[in-house]
Amino acid sequence: MDSPTTRRWPRVDRYLLLLIATVAIAALLPARGVFAGIADGAVTVAVAVLFLLYGARLAPEAIWAGLTHWRLQALVFASTFVLFPLIGIAVAAATRSVLPAPAVTGLLFLTLLPSTVQSSIAFTSIARGNVPAALCSASLSNLIGTLLTPLLVARLMPAASGGVSLAALEEIAVQILLPFVVGQALRPLIGGWLMRHPRLTATVDRGSVLVVVYAAFSAGMVAGIWTQVSLLDLLLIVAVACVMLAIVIGATRFASRALGFTTEDEIAIVFCGSKKSMASGIPMAAILFPAASVGLIVLPLMLFHQIQLFVCAVLARRYAERPVTVTDS
Repeated sequence: MDSPTTRRWPRVDRYLLLLIATVAIAALLPARGVFAGIADGAVTVAVAVLFLLYGARLAPEAIWAGLTHWRLQALVFASTFVLFPLIGIAVAAATRSVLPAPAVTGLLFLTLLPSTVQSSIAFTSIARGNVPAALCSASLSNLIGTLLTPLLVARLMPAASGGVSLAALEEIAVQILLPFVVGQALRPLIGGWLMRHPRLTATVDRGSVLVVVYAAFSAGMVAGIWTQVSLLDLLLIVAVACVMLAIVIGATRFASRALGFTTEDEIAIVFCGSKKSMASGIPMAAILFPAASVGLIVLPLMLFHQIQLFVCAVLARRYAERPVTVTDS
């Protein structure tokens, strides 16, 4: 056993520190007036560039390979857009009397979002899972989510969103779907270079999230909504997020094994089926909900995002420690 003098404390995630710093900057120096417009423009550009890079990196062969593994894709889809929303409905009903209304909306909203792309693939790779299937599944989840998430929001929370208009769907498509299609078209020119420089996509991924977090929290500060949430509320949101993640990870692992998937497929299902995308979620929230309430609505998503990164990092290491098999080689 390590002595107190030799035991190392776990490293703090630098990205978490950057997120906290971004929220602090938004609290001290929120974007107002013309600067709010500049921040909104920066969000549009950052998200568009991110999904352009996603499109340019995704090989058509990987799309085909993933689509032919339809049982895996169906299970991930069911986890992302069926199981999660059902959990969200139950959570919203259970917390409506103890949390501010925007926070309850945020808890339900995060369950309606697509999966992440970058971290799903990264954790699947670390765990020696089916990376092509994860690549296809996470990318398809985001493409489907551009249409399905707004429709679920309109169906499950019409009062909070004010209804989803055709203009809102078009704006989401222009921000997310169109850049992805352009990236696919540019893949023959830049795809190889991007694959040789994976840090670029990771940097744009994280940088775009910081930009949208600043814009969302700035709007919340200007509207004065942070007086509506207490420390007890934050702790309750964290606890609820942990329970939701535990249920989904447990359910996807159980279903993968019950349906006879290989361990490599199970890994892809667990990591793609348990994630929720902050890169897609915050821009969608900014379009679908009133600007004054967006900051508090995306707070549960921000907390869930950090929890899922920590838990999946631990889980990926556990999967990676299993003995090497013939399928791995």
